[in-house]
Amino acid sequence: MQTLPDVPLLDHSTLEDFLARRFASLSEKLSDIPHPALLKDAQKGAERLARAILGGETIAVVGDYDVDGVTSTAVVKRFFDLIGYPLSTAIPNRFTDGYGVSPGILERIRADVVFTVDNGINAFAAAEVCRERGIDLIITDHHTPSDTLPGAYAIINPKQRDCPYPFKEICGAQVAWLFMALLKQELGRDIDMRQFFPFLALAIVADVMPLVGINRSIVKTGLEMMQRSPLPPFVLIRDYLNRSAISSEDIAFQIAPRINSAGRLEDASIALEFLLAPTTEKAYHQFELLSSLNTLRKETEAQTTAEATEQVDATQSVIVVAGEHWNEGVVGIVASRLVSRFQKPAVVLSIHDGIAKGSGRSIGNVDLYALIKSQGDLLEKFGGHKMAAGLSMKRENVAAFARGINEAALALDPSDFVPHNDIVGELEHEAINFELLKLLERFEPYGEGNPRPRFLLRDAEVVNIKRFGADQSHSRLELRPSRVQPKTLELIAFRQIVECPECRKISCSYTVTKNEWGGRVSMQLMVERLF
Repeated sequence: MQTLPDVPLLDHSTLEDFLARRFASLSEKLSDIPHPALLKDAQKGAERLARAILGGETIAVVGDYDVDGVTSTAVVKRFFDLIGYPLSTAIPNRFTDGYGVSPGILERIRADVVFTVDNGINAFAAAEVCRERGIDLIITDHHTPSDTLPGAYAIINPKQRDCPYPFKEICGAQVAWLFMALLKQELGRDIDMRQFFPFLALAIVADVMPLVGINRSIVKTGLEMMQRSPLPPFVLIRDYLNRSAISSEDIAFQIAPRINSAGRLEDASIALEFLLAPTTEKAYHQFELLSSLNTLRKETEAQTTAEATEQVDATQSVIVVAGEHWNEGVVGIVASRLVSRFQKPAVVLSIHDGIAKGSGRSIGNVDLYALIKSQGDLLEKFGGHKMAAGLSMKRENVAAFARGINEAALALDPSDFVPHNDIVGELEHEAINFELLKLLERFEPYGEGNPRPRFLLRDAEVVNIKRFGADQSHSRLELRPSRVQPKTLELIAFRQIVECPECRKISCSYTVTKNEWGGRVSMQLMVERLF
């Protein structure tokens, strides 16, 4: 029997005070977005692009195959369309090209200037190829740099040690957008850069950036603009979600997985064409393709997760599993599933032709990038940030890597492994009403850095439990919080088959969300964890 957490009893007033304290220290004014010139090398890079445009040189951008990378590419392509200058776009194929700008990608590009978005901070070989070919390479990225940097014309990354940009936790699309804002300035063009906020909102949420400070204000504004945007991709997103307001969770759980599925299973160009669609017909066609790929992704992910779970050594601090010919496109999601199930960082590797490539996901305060870096001698390539990373190594190094990363993890404080999904309190039963829903809506968007509040339900009496869904894999719980309270609560447990315990009592954590269906709005209590 798990010990229930000791949490305060909350009413609406105390909950409001708690949520307000999350944002007390950071400005959320859009006017406080730091000037892009504070990004090291950004001015130098913008001046070079401006010279290229004024001199009629050819320019190419190299993106990445995840949501942030595809959205970054869409932002700069749309900007270049607005100024009426041709821009060649290239997004690597995960399976044939690997990650980021590479010598192989450069073989397909004929340009005087190449710039990257959401990748390139470790592109040493590509930088050398560009130097040999007389190409000026400008890197824009947000991933953690190594101790040494590629020999590029300019490197724009807020995480560089000597970069004075004050807000470090921004995604690749934000860096690209700030870079375009400087280019606009250099060219003396009158372009409203706020029009890109819906794209930035999509990228910030999908790339799990902390929703505090300027990130929070951009996402909030971007979601509101998405709700009325005439651009075909957002018209389609609105039609698909069919909600009165788009939330960050709609993006995280409904839209981002579909956009990601293209790069995971086939080619990210499918997603890019969706974000750049000139008509709603084109957007609809691309979204249908993305939805089909997402369905296939779910099937592939479920199979791989089952196989990976069988390999897990629960005694280890960091899970490391590897499989022959697992789909490279789903290993990151599988790592997330393992983190959720075992409450530990996880690295999942797919082995092809003697090379193990994969992704890792972290938990709590564990710096996964630093742990992976400690095993750098065993790796071919690696990159990422504290909570997520990609890596590759020779197959014969996998066992040594697993031993080494777990030895390195022994030096960490055990409290670092505690997940950041703390329960905020126990709600008074009469406080669970529509006023609560309105209160919670005031503090949206929720996500990384501002998690949707989780509440404790303690020793509730089980009135009824039913399964539902096509495969009967979800549970609907009817619980009575206390014997003296005749009113019951209905909670939904997605992807959980809940059995009634012998004592007919259940304790769980849950979140409160708004459910819209057929024009009706209701309050929905979602089970997070059973105790």
